[in-house]
Amino acid sequence: MNDMIAESRGRLGEMADSIVAKLGVVDRKVDEMARARTNEPDTMGDKIFKAAVPALAGLIAGKVFQTLWHKGIVKRRSNDSEADERQGLLLTLLFAGLSSAFGAVISQLSDAGSQAFVEHRHIKRAKRSGER
Repeated sequence: MNDMIAESRGRLGEMADSIVAKLGVVDRKVDEMARARTNEPDTMGDKIFKAAVPALAGLIAGKVFQTLWHKGIVKRRSNDSEADERQGLLLTLLFAGLSSAFGAVISQLSDAGSQAFVEHRHIKRAKRSGER
């Protein structure tokens, strides 16, 4: 009976050591993640700015392109309905391709611009905090 109790205590001790070791691994990972979060130069405002500016720029560029397209292309329709139907499909596909390409280019450019703006703010912030 004493052997069983000793063996059971030994297994419990091994399990406890294993659990403590695993908790140590989790604790180190949490510390590492907290250090990474506190050392990151981007503030919440920077992250929102870098996400919102390209999205809004792409949306606005798409609407501007759509407006210009409808002013320039839609008014040039003929009175032949069959010819308009054939051209309508082609023009719709052309509009979709050009609009998405234009929106993608504007989004990429505004993404690069917002990233450069945030990096510029980081440099200014670092200079200010270095002077103090």
